[in-house]
Amino acid sequence: MADTQHIIALPGRALLRLEGPEAKGFLNGLVSNNVTKAAPDHALYAALLTPQGKFLADMFIQEHAGMLWLDVAENRLEDLAKRLKLYRLRAKVEIAAQPGWRAYALIGPGAAQSLDLPEQAGAAGALNGGFACIDPRLAALGARLWLPESESPNLGIPADFAAYEALRLRLGVPDGSRDIEIDKGLLLENHFEALQGVDFAKGCYVGQEVTARTKYRGLVKKQLYHVQATADLPPTGSSISQDGSDAGILLSHDGRQGLALLRNELVAKANAGGAPLLAEGIALQATLPDYAV
Repeated sequence: MADTQHIIALPGRALLRLEGPEAKGFLNGLVSNNVTKAAPDHALYAALLTPQGKFLADMFIQEHAGMLWLDVAENRLEDLAKRLKLYRLRAKVEIAAQPGWRAYALIGPGAAQSLDLPEQAGAAGALNGGFACIDPRLAALGARLWLPESESPNLGIPADFAAYEALRLRLGVPDGSRDIEIDKGLLLENHFEALQGVDFAKGCYVGQEVTARTKYRGLVKKQLYHVQATADLPPTGSSISQDGSDAGILLSHDGRQGLALLRNELVAKANAGGAPLLAEGIALQATLPDYAV
């Protein structure tokens, strides 16, 4: 499968559309990335935070047909739309869900060429009445496509969602609120800087002070790790321990590989030959994702 191009329907995704002359400026003052850089040929990854800098929702942002389109988790759509409308005040921007569209991933060699896009994260363009981009987090994740339900991508060989999950987990990339706890997770614990989801040179946004302080004071004590085991992992949410101490929590996985939020000091201890990390008695090998090293 690694040498073949596959098209995969992405379940649980939804579109939120922002339209109006102040849409970019409005959203730029709220989320972690610089929305003024969003364009028909450039997509962004970003997050909305609480004023205390805690994670609420992540999103892919692309300009298409003169509007901003936010690719978000379907189960976060209603809450995100509600929060954006609360912040809107007198800004000239309309915020509405966009039903009737489907999300796809195109993975495998030549995905960018098939879409006539540069091979770089965030490269974007129009497609069959919809739009597409190379995943703005990490180009190795392939392309993301949005098309009206009446259109077919006509690209690659169809594959199950499990193929995309295996790629995402192997690369060590978190999947929004599946892996980041709402109202608790911090961006830098989850590699948002390495995944190009936060811009430290932009102006203020909600939660910016805490995020900047975390970076410049080196306050990241736990991080997202890729974990591997020689037996099937226990359920997502299982506690991970080391020699009786709480080491962290197991996140999404597909059997013997997955993600975990772990205390850096205990991972270092285990990797230096100390007591192993255990998830319900199953030993784990934890490493930082390559993109985050």
